[in-house]
Amino acid sequence: MTRQDQLLAIDVGTQSVRAIVFDLAGNILGKQQVPIEPYFSNQPGWAEQDPALYWRAVGEACQALWQAQGLDPRRLAGVGLTTQRATSVSLDAQGRPLRPAIVWLDQRRAENEKPVGGLWGLLFKLVGVSDTIASFQAQAKANWLRAHEPELWARTDKFLLLSGYLTWRLCGEYKDSVGCQVGYIPFDYKKLDWAAPGDWKWRGVRVRRTQLPELVPPGGRLGAITAEAAAHTGLPEGLPLIAAAADKADEVLGSGVAEPGIAALSFGTTATINTVSRKYV
Repeated sequence: MTRQDQLLAIDVGTQSVRAIVFDLAGNILGKQQVPIEPYFSNQPGWAEQDPALYWRAVGEACQALWQAQGLDPRRLAGVGLTTQRATSVSLDAQGRPLRPAIVWLDQRRAENEKPVGGLWGLLFKLVGVSDTIASFQAQAKANWLRAHEPELWARTDKFLLLSGYLTWRLCGEYKDSVGCQVGYIPFDYKKLDWAAPGDWKWRGVRVRRTQLPELVPPGGRLGAITAEAAAHTGLPEGLPLIAAAADKADEVLGSGVAEPGIAALSFGTTATINTVSRKYV
């Protein structure tokens, strides 16, 4: 029986897709990188990409590990997926993309959104954050789609982040990691779950709960590699897909930043500095 003593990480970034195999001690056994076009822009400030491009690159990166480097996918005990943050994909009832993905670099705004009213609106005025809430609404790509592409939005059965879309392609299930929920969506970052039914975020972002995926905590099982995904990637059918987190969160933790006194510098598509906090802000 083949030993299952290796792990695969799939990292879908803005400029490339990487597939990396590790042993159980964290040593890299093999790595493949497939460059991708970061985005195309049909309007000033727009940044979009064909969701199929990401899926093709995932397949190419994985297949190269087995074909070019001679690694044995049967030795994998599991696979983790991390992706760029806040890139969104609209799917129809059959799971097919309805339009290009809106990449996190996109600058379009949903202007003229109706302000959040009622007690929430009064509270926001009292504490002086009405402009902040209005900016949140304008940044929400779901609001832009609803306002500017209403027919398409009416056909949107699922509104997913890129991590959720690729989980769907790998496992055939509409699930995503709690650690991947970065963007203008109705997510409660303190409770690490979708916002409660009465939360103002459902008024601020006009997305339905049924359009969003089931959330799984990091370390939990998202699903198993389907026969179709196995043929595309060379991964064994039934291999567990384990929830990871968004690329920046994984990078920070992987760099050893686990205490507030340590920070991680990152020089990716954008340069960032990140640290952690014991207290929710």
